[in-house]
Amino acid sequence: MKKSKNGRRAIIAGIAGQDGSYLAELLIERGYKVLGFMKKGDDTSVLSHLLKEIVLEETELVQKDDIIRWTRIFSPDEIYNFAGLSFIPDSWDDPYRAIQVNTLLVAAFLEVIKDHCRESRFYQASTSEIFGAPPESPQTESTPHNPMTPYGVSKLAAHQLVGLFRKMHGIFAVSGILYNHESPRRPERFVTQKIARAAAEITKGKREKLKLGNIEARRDWGFAGDYVRAIWMMLQTDTPEDYIVATGESHSIKDFLQAAFKHVGLDWEKWVEVDPTLVRIVDVERLVGDYTKAREKLGWIPKVSFEELVRMMVDSQLQKIEVV
Repeated sequence: MKKSKNGRRAIIAGIAGQDGSYLAELLIERGYKVLGFMKKGDDTSVLSHLLKEIVLEETELVQKDDIIRWTRIFSPDEIYNFAGLSFIPDSWDDPYRAIQVNTLLVAAFLEVIKDHCRESRFYQASTSEIFGAPPESPQTESTPHNPMTPYGVSKLAAHQLVGLFRKMHGIFAVSGILYNHESPRRPERFVTQKIARAAAEITKGKREKLKLGNIEARRDWGFAGDYVRAIWMMLQTDTPEDYIVATGESHSIKDFLQAAFKHVGLDWEKWVEVDPTLVRIVDVERLVGDYTKAREKLGWIPKVSFEELVRMMVDSQLQKIEVV
């Protein structure tokens, strides 16, 4: 394979997703050669502007032999893993699948790096869901883990495997404990994108109501484009460490509704219905991240505000309607 301008190569597992696509853009801008893993049938529309500059491989990634083959062919300097189940309710429907894709795949990557490409640096997409119902708020990297969903359990197992391999085998492996991060590339089934789409459709007369569950639920929401900067920075340091990536601000779904509908000149209360059947079985509380370590050691801070993020997502939905 042809060398990139700066000679650096990266593998992105889950490249067709929100985070993978933003990271691919960042790496291409920095002169990397990028190989992306994706599941068969994945929508590559978010990569359409990059298809001439990246190499894509369709694979389920559950076979360690595939990872060995591609690491030998591609000789990556960095490996970023975003692959896995990310929609939390799905983990209740199929906890076995959650463990399979969120935990066992990470074990396979770590084994391959240990045995075949020890110079490669590895990033694992961890999550605030490992804290679940935390004893303190905001959370830091040392806050005790207490996952409340099969998704959280599967991600915590992967998170701990990364720390274990780093300590026992001396490989450069880190976990980014990312809090909720959104963008116009967020899949439609996530509540933030549902709200953005509804606001756009209602203001254009294409919809009458939006039904939601618990609108008092609170999250620490940031912009995915900001967060991939922190992810890249984690692999550029001299010492591998885990970092929280967050905004340090808590907003409710009601706040998101208000900002989205205000952007199109509407009162959300006239258009939104609360449906008790949509309330999650278990919902986490007080998840707010303290990103002090990332700020002090990486020099990272979030740039896009909550209000800017909401407007960005609504504007994207309005553009989609105009195209149609």
